Amino acid sequence: MPINIHSCCTHKLTQSCKAEILLSYLLLQLKVFQIQTKMAKNVSLASVDQKLAMAKRCSHEGVVAGAKAAVVATVATAIPTLACGKISPWARANLNPTAKALIVSTAAGMAYFIVADKTILATARQNSFKQG
Repeated sequence: MPINIHSCCTHKLTQSCKAEILLSYLLLQLKVFQIQTKMAKNVSLASVDQKLAMAKRCSHEGVVAGAKAAVVATVATAIPTLACGKISPWARANLNPTAKALIVSTAAGMAYFIVADKTILATARQNSFKQG
């Protein structure tokens, strides 16, 4: 909104001229604030999108590493558990197939969650050092 200074305002500022100038100044400040707010929203949305994509990548890496560790833990615990069930008289008498499956799946689950957690935290730490 352009500032209209009347001819009466050139020599002596009347009350109405002062009010008109103040109103124009306030409208200008409001426009500046609106532009700054719009720019801040765009920047913050881009920042949030970037952080979300990075979090998805970190969690995906954790899932992949955890799955690999679970497979290794399954093989590493299944072989001795099943062999012990065949060889040891105590294990043959006391460990039914459900107990053997529970031993193997517990080891696999623990390996998955431990490795996935450590991988996610390590990746997040690396990314925070890159950004900061």
